[in-house]
Amino acid sequence: SMTSWSPLGSLPPTTDEEWQKEFARYKTFPEWQQRKSMTLSEFKFIYGWEYGHRMLGRTVGLIFVLPWAYFTVRGRIPAGYQKRMAGLLAM
Repeated sequence: SMTSWSPLGSLPPTTDEEWQKEFARYKTFPEWQQRKSMTLSEFKFIYGWEYGHRMLGRTVGLIFVLPWAYFTVRGRIPAGYQKRMAGLLAM
């Protein structure tokens, strides 16, 4: 599991030392109590899935927001739809 979050994201660890630090940080979280037998290799696998999931979410958000902003600026979104669009983004 990833142990930190930032709105703009961050790159995953690249060196063995960075992976060891990230794995040590993960061991301080309550989730570790359920997975004490996890190896560094298994941690890297889960980390990769979670990293991909976060990047996919950010990509989908941009794919939604950029056209919305474009069409809003151009006045192409009908009156009354902005709240609906904000609701969709919140989902």
